[in-house]
Amino acid sequence: MTVVAVLSMKGGVGKSTVALGLASAAWDRDLRTLVIDMDPQANASMALDVLGADFTTSDVLADARAGVAADAIVESGWGPSVSVIASERSLEHRTSVRGRNSSQRLRTALATVPKRFDLVLIDCPPSLGELTRNALTAADRAVIVTEPSHFSLHGAAEALEAVDVISRSTNPRLRATAVVVNRFRPDDREHRLNLERLADAHGRLIYDPPLPECAGIPQSQRAVSPIHTWNSPGSREVAEIMDDLLDMLVPPKQPEPRVSIRRFLT
Repeated sequence: MTVVAVLSMKGGVGKSTVALGLASAAWDRDLRTLVIDMDPQANASMALDVLGADFTTSDVLADARAGVAADAIVESGWGPSVSVIASERSLEHRTSVRGRNSSQRLRTALATVPKRFDLVLIDCPPSLGELTRNALTAADRAVIVTEPSHFSLHGAAEALEAVDVISRSTNPRLRATAVVVNRFRPDDREHRLNLERLADAHGRLIYDPPLPECAGIPQSQRAVSPIHTWNSPGSREVAEIMDDLLDMLVPPKQPEPRVSIRRFLT
């Protein structure tokens, strides 16, 4: 069981796209997956066809009793293997610090819930507020999403610093796994230059290959479908990249070694 926080320090870079891409790869592998939408914009909830839920992440954080998050889990529009704790606009009211141990409310609310799943994905809001700190405190791995823009270097560094702060304070098991560069155009000189700068600054953390621009991504989200079901060259490329990224986070189980029959004949 792995808990992954997907975060960015800037809106509009495709953070929810990466979270949904990982959910799609997990769906294709038939992993029991829980998506926790911590972004008040609720893009992941919409793409998973879960809106107007009776119990949301806002309610989970308000209550924060041990294991209470189980009451908010609903099945997604993708089918029974992908479940969701949905977001709503009122979650915006929980972006500021509220009392002692405020950043640990999600971890407490989840308690034993993740044991029901192979993978938990937390889609964070695009800022380092109390919601993101809750997500990082509950996670084992962090995936940072950025774009090959002029401001990407600063945003990636800020996100990695936030992961480091949480790992040294409230969550020592947290590790940054990858920085995913989204909407990369290889024919754009500035994109190539900014990708080189990111690689120089953060080395092996920069995930290779970057995610290309792909019309199939918003199309699949509007259709409430995993990107793995979208049959176009660009969509297949994105699906393969998400498969490889998932392998980094949740290595596929190795088959049991076969016992040679000769062992029993000698």
